[in-house]
Amino acid sequence: MPAILSVTVPFFALVLCGYLAGRLRALPEAAIPGLNVFVLFFALPCMLFRFGAQTPVARLLNPALLGVYAAAALAVVALTVAVARAGGPGRAVNLRDAAFGALVAAFPNTGFMGMPLLTALLGAAAAAPVMVTLLVDLILTTSVCLAVAQLHGSAHLPWGARAREATRGPLRNPQPWAIGLGALFSAAGWRLPQALDKVVELLAGAATPVALFTIGAVLWRAGLQARRADADAPPPSARDFMPVALVKLFVHPAAVFVLGSVARAAGAPLTSFELMVLTLAAALPSASNVSLLAERFHADTGRVARIILASTVLAFFSFSGLATWLGASSG
Repeated sequence: MPAILSVTVPFFALVLCGYLAGRLRALPEAAIPGLNVFVLFFALPCMLFRFGAQTPVARLLNPALLGVYAAAALAVVALTVAVARAGGPGRAVNLRDAAFGALVAAFPNTGFMGMPLLTALLGAAAAAPVMVTLLVDLILTTSVCLAVAQLHGSAHLPWGARAREATRGPLRNPQPWAIGLGALFSAAGWRLPQALDKVVELLAGAATPVALFTIGAVLWRAGLQARRADADAPPPSARDFMPVALVKLFVHPAAVFVLGSVARAAGAPLTSFELMVLTLAAALPSASNVSLLAERFHADTGRVARIILASTVLAFFSFSGLATWLGASSG
């Protein structure tokens, strides 16, 4: 455990720094979107490009990795939506809010936190499986949840319009494009010009600390906006958001581990190391940028923000414990 904590503590400490910077007003609320833009459109794509360019394409397109992780994500989405819709009198939520609850239950914070954390914990070999999970979540999980969300109150829209709206967001996200471009460079054996490569290296080096700090700031901002929106509402009950946070931290990684173990037993080309990486990626807290999507689609941003915050706080203990149990170590 001490070896695991020596890696996880600094990462979660940077998230806490960002949260406190927002809460203490050391970081203006108006500056947070700028931080988010820097990480999402500059630093993180450069980091993903570099990992993609250094990874054999066959490892990024491993059907066993894609199949296991996608099946687990879809199972978690279906379970979370079904449970939310059948919540009982006064507890059931509409389809749009159920879909966003499912998205935070199945979409870990892989880009901002998972890639740097898992490569620090397990070494550079973890990058390929992590990028597989990121591709699945950005393209499949997000699209499915947005499509379900748009079934709420959109019966008048044709299916084509719903499909275009559901895929528009993922296609505009630079992260899968950065991975794809890196994979192209890997397959072709290309190299960036030295000066441009240095620019990409510098931006990639900024990704980890700024992304973690930004997670904390975004969580504080999401909580503040939730309180503003719910100012006249009764205090929220933990029963409204904590179950989804627990699904994210325990059910999701359990589903990945079980499905991966079954696939390995059936002869799928999935190593124990790859399964460990997939499981730990699923055990990460909910992706913080889902709160921005929820706001855009007029979902219950307060509920989404509380799920993300709860999963992030609890993940320090649950992720560290799971990593210890799995024997995760780069050494």
